[in-house]
Amino acid sequence: KHNGSPHERSVSARGSIKTALIITGGVLVFELIGGVYSNSLALLADAGHMLTDVAALGLSFFAIWFASKPATPNKTYGFYRVEILAALVNGVFLVLLALLIAYEAYGRMLEPQVVRGNLMLIVASGGLFANLVSAYILFGKQSESLNVRGAFFHVLSDAICSVGAIIASLLIIFLGWNAADAVISGIVALLILSSSWILIRGAVDILLEGAPSHINLMNLK
Repeated sequence: KHNGSPHERSVSARGSIKTALIITGGVLVFELIGGVYSNSLALLADAGHMLTDVAALGLSFFAIWFASKPATPNKTYGFYRVEILAALVNGVFLVLLALLIAYEAYGRMLEPQVVRGNLMLIVASGGLFANLVSAYILFGKQSESLNVRGAFFHVLSDAICSVGAIIASLLIIFLGWNAADAVISGIVALLILSSSWILIRGAVDILLEGAPSHINLMNLK
């Protein structure tokens, strides 16, 4: 059972996503700077993964905002397709980003570079804490909106990437295994590629007016 009117739930969901978007954007910048100073590709890859989530959160916020706007005589369907086009562009960009990270990770596996594990650990731990805060904010609202539920799972995936970076930093600190940074980076690149492909496929299906993936056409006959 949901409390409040649909408009009130929309405003509540939009506020939760906005807060998570601000936190995730801040962590993205924090990890980007930390990745550069620690020479950690894993942190840079994690920042890239957060970029996918900033895009997803932004699109969710955008979608909820447009859904609350009334149709006009000239725009009877509103501006929903703008959101889909933005998702498609983001998806293509993120695929290129994933390929770049994978290429850099491969190079570092062949020739491991020295990584400042202590700084990497501090930055990754800060990222994990911020992701858990965002997840907590979204958890109570996920039953009210499909967009919020999607944003919640994106933030959880960020937290998993941060855990990976923490593990890599510990391996570097205690075992001196600098290649761990490249290994984790490759895994994060695969996660970005996977989420980007889902984003692109969903956007193309909608633009081509394909049948929703959860509907079995054979059962409708």
